[in-house]
Amino acid sequence: MTVMTRPWRALDSGQLLLICAAGLATVAGVSHTAAVGLTDGSVAVGFGALIAAGELARLTMPGNREVAPISTAAALGYTLLLDMGGDQARHSALQVIAVLAVGMIAGALPHLAVGRPPRLDALARRLLTGALLAFAFRPLAEPLYELTMSPGQTWSPVLGVMAVMILLALSADIVLAAMLRADQVRTAFSVAVRDELGMAAPLGAAVAASGLLLALAAHSMDMAALLVFSAPLLVTQVAFRKYAGIRATYLQTVRALSRVTEVGGYVEPGHSRRVSHLAVAVGRELGMAEPDLLELEYAALMHDIGQLSLRDPIPGGATVLTDPEQARRIAELGAEVIRQTGVLDRVAEVVRRQCDPPADCPPPASRIIKAANAYDDLVSGSVDRDRAGAALERLRLAIGTEYDPAVVEALSRVVDRLPPSHRL
Repeated sequence: MTVMTRPWRALDSGQLLLICAAGLATVAGVSHTAAVGLTDGSVAVGFGALIAAGELARLTMPGNREVAPISTAAALGYTLLLDMGGDQARHSALQVIAVLAVGMIAGALPHLAVGRPPRLDALARRLLTGALLAFAFRPLAEPLYELTMSPGQTWSPVLGVMAVMILLALSADIVLAAMLRADQVRTAFSVAVRDELGMAAPLGAAVAASGLLLALAAHSMDMAALLVFSAPLLVTQVAFRKYAGIRATYLQTVRALSRVTEVGGYVEPGHSRRVSHLAVAVGRELGMAEPDLLELEYAALMHDIGQLSLRDPIPGGATVLTDPEQARRIAELGAEVIRQTGVLDRVAEVVRRQCDPPADCPPPASRIIKAANAYDDLVSGSVDRDRAGAALERLRLAIGTEYDPAVVEALSRVVDRLPPSHRL
């Protein structure tokens, strides 16, 4: 399910619009700050340095999502800051944008130097989310500060306002992320929102809590709060980095295992990869959630592993052309091999039921793999439009008895969108 980062020349209109908006906000923030001067310079430099460190330590989460938790928490803390050691924080929203932009650029420079440029759309999204929060909250900072200084007043109203602002900022970030992702992976916006919510919730909660605590702790801890409250987030980031690394390694291992059938001459070269890409695209077309898409990808990669049990390989590995009982036996043997891992039971079940007709109510992933595998068996990586059309027509003729109608129509739409040179 890896989404390749596209060069700036291939950015779509949504990404370009987001980057241009972030660029305009940066110019406005830096120009205004340069003209009026830096308010509370030492505080701005301290938060800017933490933002830069967070950008330097950015990580890539599953789904090719670039995140910078420490940077985001620091930006959140600076935006919500009411005072530093009892001295009122008087920086404006435009200064917040300037500090955030300069810190991001400073943190990105070392990555650029070693050939790992950041994703411009991800940088722009983080900056615009920070800008929206700054414009919403900074005009309220002075009256909120005066409220906390009033005799007998508690922090409850202030915390309520801050919590609402954080929720609005997180919501805006999720909407922006979903808009970009829906276009990049060609899925419905509602599905993209659901996926972003699932991915953003754990890390977003940690970032929001750290940023809020950072802003509140600065009241009594002064600049020491920057170090104290960035440490827990650093631990969280390390844990997420390990999770992302383990998941990437797992996927690489599954991909390597899927090539055993190709190396052994049981299937055509590239068959498992093509079926996997096509199945995931169809799954997105049908609105499958991201965790389900990952299982679908695993199952599609290993759907033919049961062919290793055959004495004589099927010509071309085309199970769609073989006896249905033999195809079902191959699926069952493949499922048993996968089940031996002890951690892919659901994937094994998807593989086991990939030959079942729609009337037997197989899992959606099994129905998708059956259609994608049949299509690739019939097309065999050809870029000929007539061959692709004939393969789709053959699948349509078996709708209801062998193939799910919704899956076949989604497969047709996916194939039609592919340029001739990329028709799997």
